[in-house]
Amino acid sequence: MPSFAAVATISAGSSGFWPGDSVPQPFRITPEILLRAYRGGIFPMAESADDPELFWVDPERRGILPLDALHVPRRLRRVLRQQRFDLRVDTAFAATVAACAEATEKRPNTWINGEITRLYGALHERGAAHSVETWQSERLVGGLYGVSIAGAFFGESMFSRVSDASKVALVHLVALLRHGGYRLLDMQFLTRHLAQFGAIEVPRAQYHRLLADALHYRCVFPRGLGGESAGGGGDGEPGALQRSSVTS
Repeated sequence: MPSFAAVATISAGSSGFWPGDSVPQPFRITPEILLRAYRGGIFPMAESADDPELFWVDPERRGILPLDALHVPRRLRRVLRQQRFDLRVDTAFAATVAACAEATEKRPNTWINGEITRLYGALHERGAAHSVETWQSERLVGGLYGVSIAGAFFGESMFSRVSDASKVALVHLVALLRHGGYRLLDMQFLTRHLAQFGAIEVPRAQYHRLLADALHYRCVFPRGLGGESAGGGGDGEPGALQRSSVTS
């Protein structure tokens, strides 16, 4: 289990308390409060999709994916070169969040409840949350979503309905963030799945230093990789693979 500190609990749709206030001040969670939380290094979760409450999380050790240290497994590199998927950005944000919230055989429970869906939908409408989607034959088969603030991107969740769909979305996300000059890709918690791409854990204090640095940059989340196609770069090398290492 990941090690984290739940620093406050809020009842969705009613009032809660901002963590760290010397005199607790009631509030109704809003997109503005959510962005303030991310800037402070914390994020919300729910115990389950059926639980209406949210709690703030401040992990003792944070999962990040250094943007200059992406590892692409050799088999996945072949998949990317074959361009099996059509990669799109922000064309189906709500559907991506809904798919991430679905229970599956491998993931019978998720933490994405109705309040999470509402809040991140509102962030997307403000241009602060984005989805990277993988499509096949006009069918959404995988993707991820997250929050963009200054030079930091906070990955929230991903899903896959066919093999490799979410992996391709993650590699494309890294390429987009590099293209946009981002400094930090926050993955919240380190998992085996993320570790294969070069994700690491850092202590809370180090994470906050990295976040503070990233917030000094002014980045705009790119919709594509310049003149490249979604999966292809120059000289026959997929753009998402440039400046990445290969693992077996």
